[in-house]
Amino acid sequence: MRTIRLAALGLFAAGAALGLAAIPASALTIQVSVDSFKDGGAIPNQYAFCVPAAQGHTAPGPDVSPRISWSKGPAGTKSYAVIVTDTDSPTIRDNMNKEGVTVAADMPRRTFFHMVLIDIPAGVTSISKGAESQARVPHGKQDPAKVGVHGINDFGIRVFPNNEQMKGGYFGYDGPCPPWNDERPHHYHFTVYALSVPSLDIGGAFDGPTAMAAMQGKVLAQGEASGYYSQNPAIPAKPMK
Repeated sequence: MRTIRLAALGLFAAGAALGLAAIPASALTIQVSVDSFKDGGAIPNQYAFCVPAAQGHTAPGPDVSPRISWSKGPAGTKSYAVIVTDTDSPTIRDNMNKEGVTVAADMPRRTFFHMVLIDIPAGVTSISKGAESQARVPHGKQDPAKVGVHGINDFGIRVFPNNEQMKGGYFGYDGPCPPWNDERPHHYHFTVYALSVPSLDIGGAFDGPTAMAAMQGKVLAQGEASGYYSQNPAIPAKPMK
């Protein structure tokens, strides 16, 4: 059993800002693609943790991880990190998935980590479909990585900490599961970082902000592919602008 290493609360709240801070202005760009949806397009249900349902609004999704590929990093690249985030997670969860109310589109949002994978060898430029998740697993996948080192995603931290049927350490990929009553479609960023070190040397289990903080000063290049997802039938999902 690994000890879960969490960032301080203030560091977690600044997760999105940390993602930017880890990248110097001189960083180069690498090309990233995610199979089965166009950059800026809708993410298919196959890759979602939750899917819309006629009864009960939502149901468990297939939660298969998509294939992610990227161009080779610049000279000096010694490893890669792949981070998947939702930048539309509500900061206040009280009205989420409740009858008779909605999560307002203008509610403040924060970053939610769906996958944290670091220490990917420099010779690897893709992750195959299903390698990081082949199904939704109660209590979380413990360590599905066939390459690299996984941190924990936010399902165990933010969604299920008090749910006896689901709580646990969620390692690997777990896909979109936005509130079914959210007025805003959620946007998901599949970001790849080319790093100047072979390992970030993070001991034990760790979360997304801890990985982002460890990357600071080590990013040579980065790129991302993005998509959107919504479970709310009353609010038509719109592409990213």
